Amino acid sequence: MKKGEVYEGYVEKVAYGNKGIVRIEGEETPVFVKNALPGQTVSVQVQKKRKGKAEGRVIDVLKKADYEITSPCPHFGQCGGCTYQTMPYEDQLCMKRDQIKELLDGVYHERGEEPDYVFEGIKRSPEQFGYRNKMEFSFGDEYMYGPLSLGMHKRGSFYDIVHVKDCQIVDEDFRLILQTVLTFCRDKGLPFYHRMRQEGYLRHLLVRKAKKTGEILVAIVTTTQQQCDFSVLVDRLCKLDSREDGGVESEHLSGRLKGILHTYNDAIADVVKNDTTHLLWGQPSFTEELLGLKFEISEFSFFQTNSLGAEVLYETARSYVGSIGNKEQVVFDLYSGTGTIAQLMAPVAKKVIGVEIVEEAVEAAKRNAERNGLDNCEFIAGDVLKVIDEIAEKPDFIILDPPRDGIHPKALPKIINYGVERIVYISCKATSLARDLHVFMDNGYRMEKAVAVDLFPGTYHTETVCLLSNRKADSHIKLSLDMDEYYNIIEKEQAEKK
Repeated sequence: MKKGEVYEGYVEKVAYGNKGIVRIEGEETPVFVKNALPGQTVSVQVQKKRKGKAEGRVIDVLKKADYEITSPCPHFGQCGGCTYQTMPYEDQLCMKRDQIKELLDGVYHERGEEPDYVFEGIKRSPEQFGYRNKMEFSFGDEYMYGPLSLGMHKRGSFYDIVHVKDCQIVDEDFRLILQTVLTFCRDKGLPFYHRMRQEGYLRHLLVRKAKKTGEILVAIVTTTQQQCDFSVLVDRLCKLDSREDGGVESEHLSGRLKGILHTYNDAIADVVKNDTTHLLWGQPSFTEELLGLKFEISEFSFFQTNSLGAEVLYETARSYVGSIGNKEQVVFDLYSGTGTIAQLMAPVAKKVIGVEIVEEAVEAAKRNAERNGLDNCEFIAGDVLKVIDEIAEKPDFIILDPPRDGIHPKALPKIINYGVERIVYISCKATSLARDLHVFMDNGYRMEKAVAVDLFPGTYHTETVCLLSNRKADSHIKLSLDMDEYYNIIEKEQAEKK
């Protein structure tokens, strides 16, 4: 097998993280590729080969898998947003379930142990399509020097933008707003921001819509390199929200527009970031309901992107918590976001303390708790690594819902040293969870049970919830892992990403 050469092979399986394993006849080393499905026969080009491992890219699908179906989305394969839409949903669930179990079992196998936890399979999303409550669309051109486009990045491209006017993971309101904004920007002749030249104006369109209340927030994200009067666009969007002009129903929003924002972002990186935000119309937030509670959500508030799926996720986490004994216990909700889990726990705890690094989310959490009549919630803005040193109370129970990279390696020993009897860990990236589990298990914790929850149908992402119990409860735990070794693991993972 040579670098740069093209080979024909069979996709044996797809491991967690969209890693297809291609077997090539006569070759002992498999080729790892993205965007392949189990059972396909593909042609692949080898791009890297080292230490008995090869990586490549799929050139063509020579033979589809027997189970493949036609995607309902006309953009599938061109847009980089979804991966598994030609796989029946039941097959997606089975594959994701097996991927998570393989990762969790691997933690035990790497330790020379047999898995002794209960794996409860996978819970499905209540909706397979139209489930997203938030989209970040990008401005760009359809191809180099082509017309202005607004949508998602083309698969495998950092620059080309696919105008996803028929995207199936959002509802019609998202598609209608997308088309209205693009038409306005084309009519005005506004340039998009070019990352290489670091010049231009239009960057992103952010749309958020509550599943339960139907309230909608729209934000146009631009640089400060020029100015534009968006009053005409505001008028057009507001007319979409009006039912009084006798227009065609399909030209109206099914939800209700609550606010239109203009956010300035001059950062070089291609991320939706807030330097300054001006309110163009309405209010800067909207309300969503989750499991009987109401939550105020603003432009940059963290909130699960699948509202109905989030109810499944949080009900699962709440069931894992079970009875925390009595109402005299203190619960820590670390990486608390807008305080969703903290507020679900408040009725059965003496006090719940949430820690979140995004100040805006913390302020929203405080308002949400007040709105829901909960007076035993405290929310603190700051990095978990630093804040837990400053909290006077000691937790009786800990809930963890960290970002994709997992728990900060220096925060992990502080969390473990609380020595609480039980911890519920919610993870949006199972490889980070698996890495952190090693540390917990080295220090007296065991995984009692775990379950996968699918919040992202059609994609390779999966949430995982696991319950950890402390074999050394009520005793001070001394970390047995060499933390320098642990930091090296983290640095290696970050280097591989780059």
